Amino acid sequence: MVDWILCLLIAALVGKLMGSQPWQAPAVLVLEYALFIGLFAQTPGMRLLGLRCVSTADGGPIGVPRAFVRGVLLALLIPALVMNSDQRGWHDRAAGSVVVKIPEKQKI
Repeated sequence: MVDWILCLLIAALVGKLMGSQPWQAPAVLVLEYALFIGLFAQTPGMRLLGLRCVSTADGGPIGVPRAFVRGVLLALLIPALVMNSDQRGWHDRAAGSVVVKIPEKQKI
């Protein structure tokens, strides 16, 4: 929810500069996910909740291209609603990622 509110605010700002379009907020969400998850393994909302989105292969950031794919699928919503027994949606399985809780001692 925190990330969506941030995207709505950024889309509103962009809308004032370029004209409002219905695709702006989802596009900002995909870009936010691609950059923040791809480079830092967490969005601002995930940071507040103590979560990280990491690679299933090595536990590190998944990189911008895989995070972009994850963000596009997440914006479609349906992949996030279809989860397996490990609570990983299609978006996580396609990107080779998993969302994990940060241990208390590692939080800043």
